[in-house]
Amino acid sequence: MTAILKVDTIQDTSGNNIISESSDTITIGASGDTTNIIGTLQNNGSALSSGITEADQWRWNAHFTGDATPITANWERNDTNFDKIGTGMSESSGVFTFPSTGIYKIDSYTLLSLSGTSRYSEYIIKLSTDGGSNYNQSAYGYSSIFNDSATVYTHNYASTIIDVTNVSNFKVTISITHQNTSTLVRGNTDFNTNATTFIRLGDT
Repeated sequence: MTAILKVDTIQDTSGNNIISESSDTITIGASGDTTNIIGTLQNNGSALSSGITEADQWRWNAHFTGDATPITANWERNDTNFDKIGTGMSESSGVFTFPSTGIYKIDSYTLLSLSGTSRYSEYIIKLSTDGGSNYNQSAYGYSSIFNDSATVYTHNYASTIIDVTNVSNFKVTISITHQNTSTLVRGNTDFNTNATTFIRLGDT
């Protein structure tokens, strides 16, 4: 036998509303109450999660000179003082694949040694939405120093937010080009002289 209870409001013994319904809106508890959920809270059959569910950081662990479009070699996950949150990004020859759909923030920077005169460096986060067949600029960084023959250190930085709607189609690469091909792009395996950080902000 199936029983059906039809009410608009359920109260505790003191007359305080515990659950109420009005105009298709269900309210649980009241201001100042603590609601303790035992088990898994779901949204349309999927478990709800709070906080950051994916965070990952990668760097290259060796110096190189010249252009790299994209940077394909010597990538490693930051293992000095952090591993990752969640599954983490997958990397193959400089191509990064996302572990799940969602809104991702990507920050990337590098340390450079520029030498010679009238020199510049371009730093680009590129995005593919067709599985890696084509890439377009998603973020662009630029640094330049003119009329100085001494070796100078500088940083390049680029940042973007991407709505990843399909993990098979969305790919990211990092590229760098220079006016002076002797520019040294610095890497290290013990600490970050460069870093690319991926943080999932929320659902797509």
